[in-house]
Amino acid sequence: MEYVILAVVIAVVVLGAATGLVVNGRRRKQLPPAPPAQPQITKPAPAATAEPTAEPQVGEDAAVTAPEQSPTAPEVELPGEAAEAVEAPALEVPEPTAGRLTRLRSRLSRSQNSLGKGLLTLLSRDRLDEETWEEIEELLLTADVGVQPTQELVERLRTRVKVLGTRTPEELRNLLREELITLIDPSLDRTLHVARHDDETPARPAVLLVVGVNGVGKTTTSGKLARVLVADGHTVVLGAADTFRAAAADQLQTWGERVGARTVRGPEAGDPASVAFDAVKEGIAEGADTVLVDTAGRLHTKTGLMDELGKVKRVVEKHGPVDEVLLVLDATTGQNGLVQAKVFAEVVDITGIVLTKLDGTAKGGIVISVQRQLGVPVKLIGLGEGADDLAPFDPAAFVDALLG
Repeated sequence: MEYVILAVVIAVVVLGAATGLVVNGRRRKQLPPAPPAQPQITKPAPAATAEPTAEPQVGEDAAVTAPEQSPTAPEVELPGEAAEAVEAPALEVPEPTAGRLTRLRSRLSRSQNSLGKGLLTLLSRDRLDEETWEEIEELLLTADVGVQPTQELVERLRTRVKVLGTRTPEELRNLLREELITLIDPSLDRTLHVARHDDETPARPAVLLVVGVNGVGKTTTSGKLARVLVADGHTVVLGAADTFRAAAADQLQTWGERVGARTVRGPEAGDPASVAFDAVKEGIAEGADTVLVDTAGRLHTKTGLMDELGKVKRVVEKHGPVDEVLLVLDATTGQNGLVQAKVFAEVVDITGIVLTKLDGTAKGGIVISVQRQLGVPVKLIGLGEGADDLAPFDPAAFVDALLG
């Protein structure tokens, strides 16, 4: 009996050992592979005070410190490497301003059809009776030439047509060209005064204020004007004095960065006069040729805002006289633009007009009327949405474009 019990115990022990071996074998098959001898290590960026080497070899360093690292593991950029890897965007080279108006003459198609071609068609009639002259007068008024300039032009045309007698198309075109150029007045000084005052100590940059109401494209015009100045070889500092719209400062800064012009800006809703003052101060420190200050758009009916514009000009003049105050007008607004111009002229001394959107209107005669009303020349015209579609105004080229 004792032998039977002993045999049973031995059998149980042997069976348990065999089962354990089978289970352990199965478990070993299910375990994941053993980890590598060294963990994968991503090299951390050195401290900010460390000086990066001239030619850092990230791949080789990683191989030394972490030999088991997978070749597809991401590399960590060190300070200094990012600046070398990401190249600064190339500065744009604005198109030269000489001849821009000639290149853009096709943009005046609406004004051309209304004013230039319309006048030539009427003057080419076999019989110029009183009704025809009334049509000519109405055409000029519709194109916003203005009442007095219209009367002057019609009288001179009537006189010269009588003297001329027979009228060939070429003779009529030359006659009309001469009279329109006279009406626009080529004797007005259309020079942009943007040269640095090297005769002063310290040398002081020329200062341009850009003013106008909301919606005329003033900030865009300021950016395009910066390109005009850079294209003509001037160094420029921009002042984002339109602090009431953060988007205006961002937009102006973007325009400046494209041509390498520094932008001085202040806090949102900050003092515009302070920003303008700091911009001129920065321009003096950098030895810039020109400081271009974009002021906040103002409704000409808001007395407080107009007074603030006067303050901006007075504060800037602590550095020295302002060289140019350019009023931006939307050519499509017609006579309403003249009302705006008069109010601005009462607050600041306007030295020049920038007419925008002249490509989108049949009222090309506003060039004549706004000059007559203010006694101030149109110096620049906008003829499109492109970056280089702002052109210095040339009376002869403008009239040639109108007449086709």
